Amino acid sequence: MHYLPPKMVCESKILSDNPSTLSLPQRDPLVLSPSHVWPPLPSAPTASSLVPPIPAGEQEVTKEQLYIREFQPKDQESARRIFHEGIKERIPSSAFRGLRYQPLLQCLYAIITVICFVVTNSFLLTCCVPMLIMGLRFYYSRKIILNHLEGAHHTDLTDIQQYYMKQPGCCFWVAILEGKVVGIVAARGNEEDNVVELRRMSVDSSFRGKGIAKALGRKVIEFAMLNHYSSIVLGTTAVKIAAHKLYESLGFKHVGVNEHHTVPSMTNSLVERMFFQLRYHRYCLQLREE
Repeated sequence: MHYLPPKMVCESKILSDNPSTLSLPQRDPLVLSPSHVWPPLPSAPTASSLVPPIPAGEQEVTKEQLYIREFQPKDQESARRIFHEGIKERIPSSAFRGLRYQPLLQCLYAIITVICFVVTNSFLLTCCVPMLIMGLRFYYSRKIILNHLEGAHHTDLTDIQQYYMKQPGCCFWVAILEGKVVGIVAARGNEEDNVVELRRMSVDSSFRGKGIAKALGRKVIEFAMLNHYSSIVLGTTAVKIAAHKLYESLGFKHVGVNEHHTVPSMTNSLVERMFFQLRYHRYCLQLREE
């Protein structure tokens, strides 16, 4: 597979791309065209048709304020900080919100509470059991997620320039708003499967609700189309519904979930399985048939 240099893909302004660079070969029948992912514009097709219009509530983000560019070495610390803060937000979500999707653990915790009352015959001690359980869930969520973060900082995030910008089929972008790096996203291609993976998407919590994450997702889709990939895939352990709605709004389809996903930082001990579980969702955006 021949890859376009990152400069040709990444330096374009998000709202004013060059139309001539975005045409696809006629010999590749598209399964999903941009017009199927986003509403068609009334004017003749241009490069901007690859970028869906910004909703009315997000009009404060304009091309003068927000633009997406390729990663530069000076962005290293900002990118690591945004990713770190974004993943840390999943600690309370995994510990508390995640419990609603774990019916077996709910039953187990209820049985433990009943047993405590039967054995102690004390309402006071029984009322302490749920608090103890939630405390243990928070402890294990924090421990495992922070260990996972540490692993990420020692793999691709330790040298983004080397891992993404100097590898074929890969790229890393940053979103710039008000002169600051406020969002990140990466793409890593798999030549054998002709698939590109969307990775490391995160937006600074102070700048959310401005359409930045959606703009970053569009940039990965544009990259995949320019390099003639057949599909884009991603995986997420996010609990918040907003994250899943974002992927669906970009045209991704939910293709599966692993109820007991493990990461290298997990020991899979009995106690750990009692107080921590991860649900791993897989999404796919099919661009063309092979």
